[in-house]
Amino acid sequence: MSQLTEERMLDSGEKELVLDVRTQDMEINMGPQHPATHGVLRVVLTADGEILTSADPHVGYIHRCAEKVGENVDFDGYIPYTDRYDYLSAMNNNVGFALVVEKASGLEVPPRATWLRMIVSELNRVASHLLAFGTYGIDIGAITPFLYGFREREWVLSLFEKICGARLTYSYAFPGGVINDAPGGWFDEVLKFCDVFDRKWREYDDLLTRNKIFIERTKDVGSVTADQAREFGWTGPCLRGSGVRYDLREAQPYLFYDQVGFDVPIGRGEMGTVGDCWDRYWVRMAEMLQSTRIVRECVERCIKDTTPGEVMAKKPKTLKVAANEAYVGIENPRGELGHYLVTDGGAQCFRIKVRGPSFTNVSCLAKLLPGTMLADAVAIIGSIDIVLGEVDR
Repeated sequence: MSQLTEERMLDSGEKELVLDVRTQDMEINMGPQHPATHGVLRVVLTADGEILTSADPHVGYIHRCAEKVGENVDFDGYIPYTDRYDYLSAMNNNVGFALVVEKASGLEVPPRATWLRMIVSELNRVASHLLAFGTYGIDIGAITPFLYGFREREWVLSLFEKICGARLTYSYAFPGGVINDAPGGWFDEVLKFCDVFDRKWREYDDLLTRNKIFIERTKDVGSVTADQAREFGWTGPCLRGSGVRYDLREAQPYLFYDQVGFDVPIGRGEMGTVGDCWDRYWVRMAEMLQSTRIVRECVERCIKDTTPGEVMAKKPKTLKVAANEAYVGIENPRGELGHYLVTDGGAQCFRIKVRGPSFTNVSCLAKLLPGTMLADAVAIIGSIDIVLGEVDR
């Protein structure tokens, strides 16, 4: 806005007006329908030209009271609700809740069920990261990677459909084990997928990872140091992208992760600054190869060391857990998914508290976005790889 402060005559006889010109930052609502927010996330941005001056994330648009529901259904009945936290990694969610109930109750899980849990969890990690790879390409302006990623992701979903009958919300791992053993020929198809996927991964790498435009849009953008990542409470690929080697599968092994070999990729600033958008993207790409490595070893051990059909512990139809409390954190594709369970001797949770990695990771936006370009907001949000079902719950 402007205001007239002075009016004077020039020697030429012309009138000169002196204005006091003032500007104010523009407020921009990014979401909750914006496709680059990957769900119903609303970020209220203010910008001075192309430079962001503040960012205020608003969440809760699909809040479904998941934790309160857990106090009103039995332990098995809560499993379908865990599917719907992070609907891109429902297998991992099932396993996380099943593990905390087993820890509180002392249920012994058959070894075959544990190996099957690891196989489906790692396949789900691949499927989740493939979607992150494809949608991040779209965020930056590349459509083709999305189509490539869905090609192999479809194969993973087909494998899940064969073992549990579902393609998105699986309800496969329950307290005590898993609902189905692997059908005939399933293990062979899993190994075939791993072989094909490792070859296709090179196509992804050539198509997007090494693309000059993609690199220019992600290197040195949204850089987060190791100390900042810890302060934000980051876990998973976001934390490892900042150069911090912390993976619960290695640091606090659960299931049989201490019996298999794998590497933990971390960001090294290969294209720019350690902890930038490219590093966070790269960690997810590298993790997919480690997942297929784990799957191969799990399939071998499952076939060699276990008895077909033994996939569920003996337990009463309605499981009751003595007064107790327990916490279990697992390495979800987006970070540490934790369940804190309090029981009182009944067949339901007295209290269930969920520690969601996406919720924690997205909280950084208020500090990370100011000072960046408006166009970089899309790159930064996409690099965090959030799922709003788990942010809101």
